[in-house]
Amino acid sequence: MTPDSEMIIPRDVRMRARSGHHTTITAGLVPGYVQTNLAILPRELAFDFLLFCQRNPKPCPLIEVVESGLSEPIVTAPGSDIRTDAPKYRVFRDGEIESEVQDILSIWNDKMVSFLLGCSFTFEAALIDAGIPIRHIDTETNVPMFITNIETNPAGPFSGPMVVTMRPIQQDKVVRAIQVSSRFPGVHGAPIHFGNPAIIGINDLDKPDMGDPVEIKDGEIPVFWACGVTPQAVAIRSKPSIMITHSPGHMFITDLKDEDLAVI
Repeated sequence: MTPDSEMIIPRDVRMRARSGHHTTITAGLVPGYVQTNLAILPRELAFDFLLFCQRNPKPCPLIEVVESGLSEPIVTAPGSDIRTDAPKYRVFRDGEIESEVQDILSIWNDKMVSFLLGCSFTFEAALIDAGIPIRHIDTETNVPMFITNIETNPAGPFSGPMVVTMRPIQQDKVVRAIQVSSRFPGVHGAPIHFGNPAIIGINDLDKPDMGDPVEIKDGEIPVFWACGVTPQAVAIRSKPSIMITHSPGHMFITDLKDEDLAVI
């Protein structure tokens, strides 16, 4: 987190992304505001993907759906443009990553439907406020992400493994981390696992599938949360003709406050 990050608002980050001046990860930016994952699909696949999200609310918690013909998430970020306002996008075609781009204006058409999914970056400010350090923010790196052996519940053509993020948590603060994050079910909520990573199919914490490795210090336990990058793993297996997502760690930042999604 930079010293200036607490002074900017979500629109500032979106405008910087739109102009090409912000192309890096968004962890730690504008704390207190909801960050989202993106999945953009052709209209003919939208219902099946909506059903997939409903069947898999832990990795794919729906924040907003932008109907075909529109590119403005009017509920969560009025005035924004889903095509330009994330720092970086990934384009999947037939299960392969075709490119990473700073905007999708040349790819966009009016038959695309956009899904904004909850992101665990959202509850990190609450963890920090509770005295729980976040390693990837402290080191200004991307959160480590891992493809697990946990299968999602399929819907239509969509199926695949769950992706998780990992944060090292001091052993005596794990319960508190669970309590704090569980207040935010709309952004993945409580962890799905902590401790031995092999149980969920992770063999080497130093080699994340996406993001950057982080040090696990003495007295810390790896804690795993469901991750909104899961649709990207699903795209690789399910091979839709096209799926556009954010690049991992490069989130779309909304005008919603974290507390708007918190439960007591």
